[in-house]
Amino acid sequence: MILLMFGMLIFFIMLGIPIGFSIGLTSLVTLLIIDKANLMPSLAQSMYAQATSYPLLAIPFFILAGTLMNTGGITDRVFRFAKCLVGHLHGGLGHVNVVASMLFAGMSGSAVADAAGLGKVEIKAMIDAGYDRRFSAGITAASSTIGPVIPPSIPFVIYGAITGVSVGSLFLGGFLPGVGMGLALMVSVAILSRRRGYPKDRFPNIRVILMAAKDGLPALGAPVIIIGGIISGLFTPTEAAVIASAYSLFIGVLLGEIVWANIGAIFYEAFVQTIKIMFIIVTAAMFGWLLVYLRGPDQILHLFTSFTSNPKLILIMIILLLLILGCFMESIAIILTVVPMFAPLVDKMGLDPVHFGVIVVLSLMIGLITPPVGMSIFAVSAISGLPPESVIREMTPYILALMCLLLLVAFWPSFTLFIPNLFLKGI
Repeated sequence: MILLMFGMLIFFIMLGIPIGFSIGLTSLVTLLIIDKANLMPSLAQSMYAQATSYPLLAIPFFILAGTLMNTGGITDRVFRFAKCLVGHLHGGLGHVNVVASMLFAGMSGSAVADAAGLGKVEIKAMIDAGYDRRFSAGITAASSTIGPVIPPSIPFVIYGAITGVSVGSLFLGGFLPGVGMGLALMVSVAILSRRRGYPKDRFPNIRVILMAAKDGLPALGAPVIIIGGIISGLFTPTEAAVIASAYSLFIGVLLGEIVWANIGAIFYEAFVQTIKIMFIIVTAAMFGWLLVYLRGPDQILHLFTSFTSNPKLILIMIILLLLILGCFMESIAIILTVVPMFAPLVDKMGLDPVHFGVIVVLSLMIGLITPPVGMSIFAVSAISGLPPESVIREMTPYILALMCLLLLVAFWPSFTLFIPNLFLKGI
């Protein structure tokens, strides 16, 4: 029955039905097959409880903060600051693309927001400077995957809500792997740039650096406030999301990039994005409830341990499954439907739940740049004017770089847990 559920889900997705409706439809068909219509009240309660979870309240506010930062010239300021930092390296704007995504990741928590917002600035600047359109689109899609790993992170909020793991610990656990993603992509950019003879900028003079810092640093205060507040205990991650939104609005107005006439449109865009995510969360709650009812976690535990009892091999199998699912499903839907089944297995393996959360999110971010449902690929395709298949062909070196980092994160737990253990020991 569990195999049939996942088969139906993939079938509905391949038909082009939106992911939220596919999950809900799969759940309803499953109910009819097992003839358990009397479960509807329990399902409704589960869906309501999931939607009203306190940690999930952070989602609309992080979306709002990212939308506010994406408005007007704020992303231009971030890009100019990144250009002063690494634009002088070989293949300069490719490196700028990655660093700008790392900086913007500390504000939005969303890969698609990065690809759609900052991507417009990055691709135009690279093409104007003589870079190949495919290269510009490819590195933009790849660098957008850093967004949900470097804190704040919407996937980490969702993972924490369904597993009970500290969201603050997850945020801190994602910091070093997120930086590692950026460095891995920059190595790929350096190799490709030398092979293809891409240009580099002159090293900027001190006046240009100071001007870029003056313009860009106020917009980069959000991640400092978020992480600083969580580490110091001043506020929870959910409260940090509210403060980040207020700060983003304040900075946008102060810098003259946001005018009050556009506030309604900004809030409406954030509202629409929130509704889409929450609808997936609610339908996935029904799907997850049915998996538990059908003893899915027990079946997964038995299936994996029947092949091997080696924790490292089991972890590799989980990662492979996540990568395969990432080719077909949206990352939030995978977290909501699959993670509850893995929880008992992870506990039996003795794997730290924060470490596992970072492995899950990093694996799923690679899925954002793999066909056929790579959302970042389609977002960048729309911006660049290239067909998705052209962007996909450029992805190979970046996927390989991120896969190497994923293996490093998976088998070197201290790389992920060093900062959480340093700042939140005992929490």
